[in-house]
Order: sequence, then C-alpha cells, then structure tokens
Amino acid sequence: MTSTSFEPIVLDPTGSDPDGEHARLRGQGPAARVDLLGVQAWSVTDPTLLKQLLTGPDVSKDARQHWPEYEHAVATWPLALWVSVHNMFTAYGGDHRRLRRMVAPAFSARRVAALGERVEQIVAGLLDELDLTPAGEAANLREAFAYPIPIQVICHLMGVPEGQRAEFRSVVDGVFSTTLTPDEAMANTIRLYGMLDALIATRRDEPGDDMTSLLIAARDTEGDGDGMTEAELRDTLLLMISAGYETTVNLIDQAVTALLSHPEQLELVRSGQADWGSVIEETLRFQPAVKHLPLRYAVRDIELPDGQLIVKGEPILASYAAANRHPDWHGETADTFDVSRTTPGPEHLAFGHGVHFCLGAPLARLEGTIALRAFFDRFPDAALAEPAEALPRVPSLISNGHQRLPVILKPAG
Repeated sequence: MTSTSFEPIVLDPTGSDPDGEHARLRGQGPAARVDLLGVQAWSVTDPTLLKQLLTGPDVSKDARQHWPEYEHAVATWPLALWVSVHNMFTAYGGDHRRLRRMVAPAFSARRVAALGERVEQIVAGLLDELDLTPAGEAANLREAFAYPIPIQVICHLMGVPEGQRAEFRSVVDGVFSTTLTPDEAMANTIRLYGMLDALIATRRDEPGDDMTSLLIAARDTEGDGDGMTEAELRDTLLLMISAGYETTVNLIDQAVTALLSHPEQLELVRSGQADWGSVIEETLRFQPAVKHLPLRYAVRDIELPDGQLIVKGEPILASYAAANRHPDWHGETADTFDVSRTTPGPEHLAFGHGVHFCLGAPLARLEGTIALRAFFDRFPDAALAEPAEALPRVPSLISNGHQRLPVILKPAG
C-alpha cells in the first residue's frame, strides 16, 4: 500500500473544462491525488466510495482537529475561509449535531412550503420585466432571472435589509471564486465579516420574523453552552446566505442551458412524459451547482479499493460532479442529459450525503421548479443566443455555472 502512486493532477482554478478534468480524475481510479491551489489532497470520484467516506467516522470536516497542515495552509491559501469558518460546515461529531439542530428550523417543511408563494411572486415579477425585451433580442438570463430569485428568497428568509443585498451578492461571488490572490481573498473575507456584523447589529436592534433574529435570540439567551458562540453565529449566517444563493443560481442557469440545448428533452416535459422535478434532479446530476467541495480529512489511515492509502491527516476533496457521471452509476449514458432517466435512477450527490447533506435542498428544488415551469410557460419559443459550449464558465473550480446566459426570449417577427 502507498499514499501516492502518481503525480498530482493540478486542478484548473478557472474551471474552464470541468467535464474533461473530471473524466481525467475518474481515469485515475476511485480517488486521485490532486493539487488544489497549492494544497495536496485526494479527489474522490467513485460514488460508492464517496458515500462511504461521507457517512463513516473515518472522515472529519474539522480542520483544526484533523488536518496537521491547517495553521500553515490558512496563512496563505486562497480557500482558507472554506476550512476556517466556525459553523456546521466544518464541525465534527457533537458540535455538528448541536449547530445543525439550531439551523434546521429555518428549512423545515412548513417554512419552505410557506415560501412557495413568495417565490412565485418574485418569479412573476422578473418574467414581467423580461417580457419587455424586444423580439429577436437576447436577455442575459443569469443576470436577470437566475440571480435575483435566490438572492431575494434567501435574503427574505435571513432578514437581510434591501440596501445590503447587492453587496452581499458581490462578496459571496468572491467566496466561490478560485482565481483570487491570497490578498484579494483576505480583503473579500474582511469585507464579508463587516457586512455580517452589520446584519447582526441591525437584527439585534430591530428583530423580526427571520432566521437571523431567531439565531440571535437563541445565542443571546443560551450563551456559549448549548447555543452558539458569536463566531458560530457569524459563520452560520455566512453559510446560510452563501449556500442558499450561489448554488441555486447555478441550478437555474444549468437547467435552462441544458433544456435549450436538448429540445427533445424539453418536449418530454411538455408532452407529460417527464415532469419538472425530473428536470431538476437530472440537472443536478448532469451539471451540479458545486463541482468540488473542500475539504475533509482522514481521521485514520484509509485503504482504498485499488490498494492506495489515504494517510491519517491528509485532505479529501469531495468531487461531486465527477462522481455524478461515474459509469458505474449510470453506465454508457452517464454523460447524457436525460430527464426520463429511470435506470438506475436519477441518483446524484449534488447536495452531498450523510450528516452534512444540504439542509437547503428542499428550498433549492422549490425555487428551481417554480422558476423553470413559469419561464417556459411564458417563453415557449426561447432559444440560446450562443451555442452552449461557447458560454464562458464562472472562473471557479467550485462553482459550476456560466458567466452569462444569453437567451432570445421571443423570435423576431
């Protein structure tokens, strides 16, 4: 057994060819050594192995406890924020259960269902604005449709004042960027925490029926015992705002792109042979909103099926996009967008797996379903203004979307 048997694959920070890169990773076996912006890690692409690691006790998300290189890495690594935050994203064991218990009420079935009417209102208003686009002219759907829906929804849920929402969007974009220098990433982090502190101060002075106010009340009542520390409060707000925004933008972006690139699949929905829920799940499998999610760490030595060894303390990168298209899971059609996929099923890891499964998954599915159904009802003749393969990618190895999505909503004449 060995901890390394080949040169690490240097992951492209711009994410310019994710499908090709993911195929190369899968070609190395169930896990491949990679260079993640200067940090050596194991990229796990085999879905069976990945699910096993995500649910077993041998892997942690707590860098402070289980990554020996933590102190050195966070000093210069552009993605330091992803491993240094104090919230359930990086928590392990009892700390994770405590924090998740406090956040879970924000995404209860009742609360998510209650947001449905609000989402429909937001979508209808945006479609009315898009309807003003002259026939034959293209609208940038990522900017005018995919962005505003989740940012308005998550800010409504979290009680972010109207005047702060545009700036929150800007700094969250910086969190997902993997092309920032360490100094730029640090400046973005400082700006982000300044905004979070301002939000907390606003909601302490003016509490409302929003999750920020509820978390502040729990924090101020329970203190640091079974409640949250002030650092955990800030970083929990960061997690909820960023995860509830960027990922849903990409889901809507990728679903529209896939349907307009595969009109026969859109026809399956229109003819009743598939539904919008199937579109959402196949989009999440085919082009998940997050390609790679940093980081996890081996709590003890882990032997891989091919005989390689992940040594205790080594970082692990959950490569969800590569795993979603693994041929062991979806056979020869793994690289095909198929909303009628039934065998072996629309299984995917877009929302993670195990105890860290995304709490916001039901809300993302709700937003995506309402947005897609309403958009294609309003603009049945919509068409891409550029070939899908020509659309520039978001410069990130984490976020999976396009920089723009130009769509002709109504044909000329």
